[in-house]
Amino acid sequence: MDGNGRWARARGLPRVAGHRAGTRNLRPILKAAVEFGIDILTVYAFSTENWERPETEVRHLLGLIERMIETELDNLHENGVRIRHLGRIQGIPDGLVNKIRHAEEHTRHNTRLALNVAFNYGGRAEIVDAVRAIVSAGIAPERIDEEAIQAHLTTQGLPDPDFIIRTGGDLRLSNFLIWQAAYAEIYCTPVYWPDFSRDELYRALIDYSQRERRFGRLDAQSE
Repeated sequence: MDGNGRWARARGLPRVAGHRAGTRNLRPILKAAVEFGIDILTVYAFSTENWERPETEVRHLLGLIERMIETELDNLHENGVRIRHLGRIQGIPDGLVNKIRHAEEHTRHNTRLALNVAFNYGGRAEIVDAVRAIVSAGIAPERIDEEAIQAHLTTQGLPDPDFIIRTGGDLRLSNFLIWQAAYAEIYCTPVYWPDFSRDELYRALIDYSQRERRFGRLDAQSE
């Protein structure tokens, strides 16, 4: 969900105003996702690299996540949204960890939409943690395959993403689901996240529907 800071700067506002606008935009996009029949939606809210931003901005981002859980949890639950945290717990303040765990537990039986929130998440860090877990479990080298690694990722039990949308104009994954995104279709738009509307999501999905996914095979094999 990129472009919050640039959205704010273009309007002569502080970066934190862009983050607030980006947070508000999540509700209509969730509503549109349900309308369009999307079963699983993963949002990249805070990366492992974001800790390197100015302390005041980091503190504001943490506060936004905490307030969003407080104000939106009941609404998400009533609308059948299941929340799952992806990423490291280490480094997150204890109070916020408790709210994240409560949100996961409170919504765990919901089935209308699975909302995965990648918070304190990094694709490389995820793979490092998976390797550490495999070594700690004493799994023999010859037994380590793709399935073994996938079983120790934070996305364990989830399907790989079909489609990744990058707002803000940059043409890169920025350490997002780098293992899982091996064959994902990628769509980059110059639209900043606070302006990414229902219509923009629909436009992205139309683009996706016109692509041929071959997964490394020939067209006939994919069919």
